[in-house]
Amino acid sequence: MAQTSVHESWSSQPAFILAAVGAAVGLGNIWRFPFIAGQNGGGAFVLLYVGFVLLLGIPIITAELAMGRRGHESPVATMINLARQENRSQGWQIIGWLSILIPLLGLTYYSVVAAWAIDFVFQSAAGSFRGFGASESSAFFAELLASPWRMIFWHFVFISLTVFVVARGIRKGLERSVKIMMPALFIILLLMVAYAVIAADFKAGVKFLFTPDFSKLTVPVVLMALGQALFSLAVGVGAMITYGAYLPKNISLPWAGAIIGIADTVVAILAGLAIFPLVLGYGLDPGEGPGLIFVTLPVAFGQMPGGAIVGSMFFVLLTFAALTSSIGMLEPVVSWLEEHRGFKRPVMALSAGFVAWLVGLSIVFSFNIWSDVRPLGMFRFFENKTIFDVMDFFVANIMLPLNALLIAVFAGWMMSRNSTLEELGWSDGLRYSYWRFILKFVAPIALGAIFVSSLK
Repeated sequence: MAQTSVHESWSSQPAFILAAVGAAVGLGNIWRFPFIAGQNGGGAFVLLYVGFVLLLGIPIITAELAMGRRGHESPVATMINLARQENRSQGWQIIGWLSILIPLLGLTYYSVVAAWAIDFVFQSAAGSFRGFGASESSAFFAELLASPWRMIFWHFVFISLTVFVVARGIRKGLERSVKIMMPALFIILLLMVAYAVIAADFKAGVKFLFTPDFSKLTVPVVLMALGQALFSLAVGVGAMITYGAYLPKNISLPWAGAIIGIADTVVAILAGLAIFPLVLGYGLDPGEGPGLIFVTLPVAFGQMPGGAIVGSMFFVLLTFAALTSSIGMLEPVVSWLEEHRGFKRPVMALSAGFVAWLVGLSIVFSFNIWSDVRPLGMFRFFENKTIFDVMDFFVANIMLPLNALLIAVFAGWMMSRNSTLEELGWSDGLRYSYWRFILKFVAPIALGAIFVSSLK
């Protein structure tokens, strides 16, 4: 069994909060949330999304932090410790292994999408979007996807930045980076919203985001809102269990969980307020889909005054958000390797990062030289899915909800009342009963519904 002294601890509560919010805030907030909201009716979807964050997301995040702090090691060692403490089966180690495998696999394709953002920072600054219409923007993005060497280079740059931060450790790496990137992220986001107020159709954006049309709500839309809430918060990824292991006892976990959930949601809403006024103000389609950020927005940036500056700011924002999350993805893997392989952290970070980059090459190639490859094409459900599509499906639709489900069940049913009360710092009252009820009954049902619906 590895010694807990292998790991550093957070230097302060603000440093931990910044890192944890950074791990949650990512492409899910600024890339995925706007196009998912745009495709699913705007206001009604947003209302559901916020409700699910408060009802389910925050309680599960708090449970992850509690499990991490009580186990005090990497996700795998934490689950070994917790199973022993609670006199449960060592089969619960599955949570730990998923909490390492999910972020590692996720990083292989997450970094490819993040690499597009870095490329677009420089393209926007060079004025490449000037005069773009829809066809020019689509062709420009297609040109990026068709260039394996261009994508490989930026994929390498993004992974290298992630490895550099994680290799330096908790205090010199993670803390120092988030103290710069998280304030910068919020400042850029607020500047983008201010620009939308002044120069775009802000009223139309607000109406789209906050005027609910309940006629658009269907069961798939409800499940999509629930899935987006959990995806955005990085529930089940493993980062919160890992970050929780570095927490001292004097930090309130319920308070930390609430701050993480609220801050993450605020970022998503602000992203919507920055993006939709531009989209609607320039007569573009808010339901564009995944191409909303990389195809639709460059059209707006290419037409507006000062678009090169505004576009560069936006893609820097997207890069920072992706990087703070990728750090949280690599850390669980490095934490486990530190305990069990006996090498220094820089070697472990470089090794894990190299694996993510190497596997990520298959994701890069799935957009160009391997675009016709269908790895699971023998199955009807996967007959049209590329390597990227298959990886994204298994990580986001199968592994994430499964791990979140297992975490909720373990915290709600397997951990004793005394253990959870001790970690939460609560008395045995109404709020604890609510938290326990959510984990024991509501979360498993909701997560089970997501899991089943993804298999249809």
